[in-house]
Amino acid sequence: MPVELTILAWGMILLLVHIFAAAHVKTKQYGTKWNMGARDENLPPMNPLAGRLSRAQANYVETLPIAIVALIGVVITTRTSEWTALGGWIWLAARIVYLPLYGFGVPAVRTLFFLASLVGLLMVLWPLLSF
Repeated sequence: MPVELTILAWGMILLLVHIFAAAHVKTKQYGTKWNMGARDENLPPMNPLAGRLSRAQANYVETLPIAIVALIGVVITTRTSEWTALGGWIWLAARIVYLPLYGFGVPAVRTLFFLASLVGLLMVLWPLLSF
């Protein structure tokens, strides 16, 4: 199996981590009844940690489709290489580090890891753009 698909599978595990981290902190703030309910009621603003984890999740979800297309694309087109694998690992590692940095409210370093993740994605996408 191409390593790019393994990277993508770990990316889906990271998506679950994002979802459950944000939900856990929101449930601690709003309660189990809120979590299990329809969530129709107006609530006070999220506490800072819940807000940061929710925004980190949204950021991950915004860029995840690019990773999915890139990683599956190089596999389908048989354009995998050591560079696409390296790019995929860079993307995944940077996104793993990004989550706690965002959660702890570390702004500048967090942005550097986001940019590193984009470099990794571009390394994977490049063979799909080459003719």
